[in-house]
Amino acid sequence: MAITKRRKLHPGRTLIIFLVVIAALYGIMAATHSWSPRLGLDLRGGTTITLTATTTDGKAPAKTSLEQARNIIQQRVNSLGVGESSVKTAGDRNIVVSAPNVDSEKLLNMVGQTAKLGFRFVYTEEQVDKSQASSSPSATAKSGVAAPQGLPSAPSTEIPKASGLPSAPAGDGGTATYNDKSASSEAKRVKAAQSWQPSDEDQQKFQDYQCGQPSTQNENDPLVTCNREGTMKFLLSPVGIPGSLVTKSTSGIPDQGVNYVVNLQFNSIGTKSFSTATTALCSQQSPQNQFAIVLDGKVVSNPELNAQTAQGSCPITSGEAQISGNFTQQSADELANILKYGALPLAFQSSSVDTVSPTLGGEQLRAGLIAGVIGLILVAGYCILYYRGLGFVVISSLIIAGIGTYASMVLLGESMGFTLSLAGVAGAIVAIGITADSFVIYFERIRDEIREGRTLRTALQTGWMKARGTILMSDGVSLLSAVILFILSVDQVKGFAFTLGLTTAIDMLICFFFTHPVVVLLGRTRFWGEGRPFSGLEARHMGVSQASLLGRRAARARAHHNTTADSAAGNSAVNKGEEA
Repeated sequence: MAITKRRKLHPGRTLIIFLVVIAALYGIMAATHSWSPRLGLDLRGGTTITLTATTTDGKAPAKTSLEQARNIIQQRVNSLGVGESSVKTAGDRNIVVSAPNVDSEKLLNMVGQTAKLGFRFVYTEEQVDKSQASSSPSATAKSGVAAPQGLPSAPSTEIPKASGLPSAPAGDGGTATYNDKSASSEAKRVKAAQSWQPSDEDQQKFQDYQCGQPSTQNENDPLVTCNREGTMKFLLSPVGIPGSLVTKSTSGIPDQGVNYVVNLQFNSIGTKSFSTATTALCSQQSPQNQFAIVLDGKVVSNPELNAQTAQGSCPITSGEAQISGNFTQQSADELANILKYGALPLAFQSSSVDTVSPTLGGEQLRAGLIAGVIGLILVAGYCILYYRGLGFVVISSLIIAGIGTYASMVLLGESMGFTLSLAGVAGAIVAIGITADSFVIYFERIRDEIREGRTLRTALQTGWMKARGTILMSDGVSLLSAVILFILSVDQVKGFAFTLGLTTAIDMLICFFFTHPVVVLLGRTRFWGEGRPFSGLEARHMGVSQASLLGRRAARARAHHNTTADSAAGNSAVNKGEEA
C-alpha cells in the first residue's frame, strides 16, 4: 500500500520571507533616494503643442508623410528623456505633442525645428553684435571638424539609413528635386554647391539682411541667415550634403580628452560627398573653410577645417567626423540629437501651445487620493461588519498591498520611466475592488467547507485549496484584460491598463504569500481557532453547531473546560462568602 507524505506547511516562514522582500524594496528606494513616483502630465504639469503641416498648394499632406514626421518628432521628444510623452496625429494635417515635466520653450524648440537638415558651404560671415558675441559660445571660438581621434564616452544610438529621413515629395511642401539618392546625383549636388559663387543680388541680400527675418527654405537656393543666437550672419551656398545622409551621431568626451565633442557618421553615399566637400574646404581660407549645419533656416554649428590643425585628417575620407569646440554637455547632446532627428518631410507651424499648471495637477491628484481612501474605508468597514475579526486580515492585506504597490510604482519610475497619471490612479482604485473580491472568495470558501461538515482547522486548508483556483482565474482575467488594453490603447488609457495590471499581479502575490499564511496562523490561536465570539468564525454566525465547527472531541473538551472553570469560580465565591 502506497503511503502519501503530507507536505508540512510553514506559514510563518512564508510570511517572514514576503515581508523581507517588501522591506528590500524600500531599502532600494532608500539607496537610490527615490521616495515618490513620477507624475504624468495631468498631475505634475507639462506642455501640449499642436503642430500644423503647411504645403505649397494648401492641400492636406499625404498620410505617409504626416506619419513619417510624427515618428521623427517622437524620436526628438524621446531624446529629452521624459516619461509618458505622447506624439500623435490629429486630423489630416496636425500633430499633437504632449510631454510632462518639460518647459514649454524647450519642448517647442525641439519639436518646432521643422525644416530639412542640410550642410552648406560658408561663403562669408559677419558678426552682428559684439557685446552679445563675447558671451555667445558659438561666436567666441570656432568649432573644428576632424577625423575622430577616439570614441566618445556617451553611448551611441543608431538611427535609420537615409530612407528614414527622405526629402519631401512634390506637393507636400518640399521640393521634388534630388529625390534620386544615387551616388551620381549626390556628387553633382556637392560639386554644384562647392563651385557656387554669389551674384550681386545675393551680396545685396546679405548686406540688407537682419537676424530674425524669414529666410528661404529651398535647398537648391543660396541662404542668407543667422545662427540661432543671432550673433553671426552668414551667406551660404545651396545644400551640398543633405542631413538624410547622416546615419549616426553621438556626443561625449573622447579618450584622453577633456572637452565634449560630437561624432557623426555618413552612409556610403554621404561618405563620398563628405570626402569631396572636405577636400575642397581644406584648401580654403577662413571663413570659406567652414561648412554650416543648417536646420529650420538657422545655423546650428559652423565648424571649420584647417590642414595645419587637423592632425593629418584633412580631407576626411572615412565617412566619420568629429566636431569639436567649446561644447558643454547640453550643447553637445543637443547638436547630436539634431543631427540624428533633424530632417522632417514637411514644414510645420505651431498652432497652439498649452501648459498644464502643477497646481491643477495637484488638485486632481488630491481628489484621486481622497477617492482611493474612501474606497479603502468602505471596503474595510464592510469586511469588519460582515466578517468581524477576519476584517483584521482584510485591513492588513490592503495595507501591505498599498505599501507594495507604492514601492513598485516608485522603482518602476526610476528603472523604466513609468509615470503615474490620473488614469493610473483610477486603475489603482479599481484594483481595490479586485483585491476585496479575492478576500470574499477565500472567506466564503472556508464557510462553505464548514457548512459541509468539516472542522474549522480542516476548512482553513481545504477552503484555500478550492479558493486559490478561483482567485487565479479571476485575477488572470483582469490581468489579461489589462494586457490587451495596454497593447491596443494609446496615451492615458495605457497608464490605466498598466496600473490595473500591476495592482492585479500584486493582489495575487498578497493572497498567496500574505493573506493565506496569516489566516493559517490565526487559525492556530484560541480566539480564531475555537471560533470565539466576534472572531468571524463562530458557529452561530455560520449557522452550524459548535460540535460541527470544532469536532465532537474538541467541543466536549472545550465544554468540560468551561464547566470546570465555572465550578472553580463558583467554589471561589462560596469560600469568600464563608470567610466573610
